[in-house]
Amino acid sequence: MKSASAQDSAGTNALSALIESVHLQGQPVLGEIGLQLKAGAWTAIVGPNGAGKSTLLRALAGLLPMRGRVQLFGQDWNTVAARERARQLAWLGQNEASSDVLSAYEVVMLGRLPHQAWLAPPSSADHAAVVQAMQQTQSWDWRERPLGRLSGGERQRVLLARALAVQAKVLLMDEPLAHLDPPHQADWLGLVRELVASGVAVVSVLHELNMALQADSLVVMQAGRVSSHGAPQRADTRAALQAVFDDRLHLIEVQGQWLALPAALAPARSEPKAFINANTNVLPLKRASE
Repeated sequence: MKSASAQDSAGTNALSALIESVHLQGQPVLGEIGLQLKAGAWTAIVGPNGAGKSTLLRALAGLLPMRGRVQLFGQDWNTVAARERARQLAWLGQNEASSDVLSAYEVVMLGRLPHQAWLAPPSSADHAAVVQAMQQTQSWDWRERPLGRLSGGERQRVLLARALAVQAKVLLMDEPLAHLDPPHQADWLGLVRELVASGVAVVSVLHELNMALQADSLVVMQAGRVSSHGAPQRADTRAALQAVFDDRLHLIEVQGQWLALPAALAPARSEPKAFINANTNVLPLKRASE
């Protein structure tokens, strides 16, 4: 059950975007895109390599120059004070840079800077937010270790904790599952569902399609444009997902959940072996007695 704050925000647009174009080094990367992303919902951005997923996320975060406009809870991005934007929207990017000599605790505390006065020491609320974020990401045990002495997965969980410590109403994450093993990916999924239940808008770029298919909605991208935006349960959304991957995905439903399986190219043979179904590239199951 969603909290009262989540129910109050239901149907509210956390982010609205009317993007005319984004150019990088003089080259067009994004074309015309219109999006409305709800509060209290998880949106996954998916598509093949080079589709413009990370560029779109950075544009939504205000990190790239663009033609068009983005609104944060109904206010034009440029009219919201920088400190207020930093409190309302938290960012976790790919290969996030941070000083390797800082302790994990100090790195997570950086997420509290938008809440602190200039040169003011952290407050009790700041410390409480850091403790909560590190416990949520199971990174508390190495809070005193320098970031440079952590493994890739440990570092990723600390950087996620830094984003959580902001306690923002919008959380944008670019490839947040990088370096995480399956159990910690499952923990991330549980955390996202907790955030959404509390009214937070979560937007994530994901290559892990089976995780993305558990989101409330999918933004399917190809060649710098959005080809579909809808719930994974919708047939047209799944058809668009298969299309952008050149129909090399098998989408199957298991206990109400959609899963994506890669479809191998058919063998280059004049006569396929009898045990291969040349139309589906699926090997039939053998009976135990065979």
